[in-house]
Amino acid sequence: MDREEFKNEDAVKQAVEEAKKQAEEAAQEEADQKEEAEESTGSEAEDTEASEEELSDADDPDEAKADPDADGEKKGFFGKKKKDKKDKKDIQIEELTDRVKRQMAEFDNFRKRTEKEKSAMFEVGAKSVVEKILPVIDNFERGLGSVTEDQKEDPFVQGVEMTYKQLMTVLEGLEVKPIEAVGKEFDPNLHNAVMHTEDDSVGENVVLEEFQKGYTYRDSVIRHSMVKVAN
Repeated sequence: MDREEFKNEDAVKQAVEEAKKQAEEAAQEEADQKEEAEESTGSEAEDTEASEEELSDADDPDEAKADPDADGEKKGFFGKKKKDKKDKKDIQIEELTDRVKRQMAEFDNFRKRTEKEKSAMFEVGAKSVVEKILPVIDNFERGLGSVTEDQKEDPFVQGVEMTYKQLMTVLEGLEVKPIEAVGKEFDPNLHNAVMHTEDDSVGENVVLEEFQKGYTYRDSVIRHSMVKVAN
């Protein structure tokens, strides 16, 4: 994980710690407010009861005993509807939680984008290296193609052949594969036709000869096959 990813993780942890701290401060503030309210309740209770008694005597007894409204909402003093109020602590927690979620989503998007960019950079670098190795493979094949039957038993020739085979095995493990050409139907996405000839013994657009091998890396063509096409 690189430095940018650590920074994003630290930012998320810091936001969570800050949310917890603010929630604790809000809870303490609410406890202090409740304590102050309880102290003042004793003196205000008597005045409130007296006011309610005067209002109940002045109003119609039937109306005073009326049920809540048809919609189910109770009315408070002077007929005003009571409204539920959200606690400040809950509001702060919701805001901070939403902020943390957004930061986590941004970090996840950054991580996915970084992984995709790394993968693309690796593929570009791998293709560049393979392109530089292909001429070496061509030279191996030219040299081995000129060896006579008598020379094949020579230890030097055998060593060169073993080196060539090992190189091809390594490339195959890296998902580098030669393009099939001779006897196949001409495909402009894979083959580069440098010569045409008429030959009734084969079908139309069939590759007769390959002058230079083509190669693919995963799903992309590194080098097209240079071929001769019939008809």
